[in-house]
Amino acid sequence: MIKKAKFIAREAKLKIKYIMEKDCIFCKMVNRDIKAEFIYESERVIALNDINPVAKFHILIIPKKHIDSVLTIDNKDSEDIIDMFKAAKIIVSEKKLDAFRVSFNGGKFQHIPHLHMHLLAGSKIEWSKL
Repeated sequence: MIKKAKFIAREAKLKIKYIMEKDCIFCKMVNRDIKAEFIYESERVIALNDINPVAKFHILIIPKKHIDSVLTIDNKDSEDIIDMFKAAKIIVSEKKLDAFRVSFNGGKFQHIPHLHMHLLAGSKIEWSKL
């Protein structure tokens, strides 16, 4: 009975994950189902301009692998997370930014259920819009 319950729970979790990935706008961008202009791309991450910028310079850095949020990051995601920070470092260098912030949203503040980093610079940040 316990084995069956664990199996059902595991299957439900996999189905939810599939639904999230199938309908996830960032996954669709990664898979090129939705056209997006990447300003940076590597094996593990993409970066693009935010369509609702809260600062003069607002870039989203997104892992290609679907990770729901900061609360679901696991050891198996370490290379993806490291590559997100590497992408930020490269973009900061290329854009010659002398001051910037990186930010992750979570819970009700995370509007898209796919982990993403905000790279913000160039003006006062309108935090209420983030």
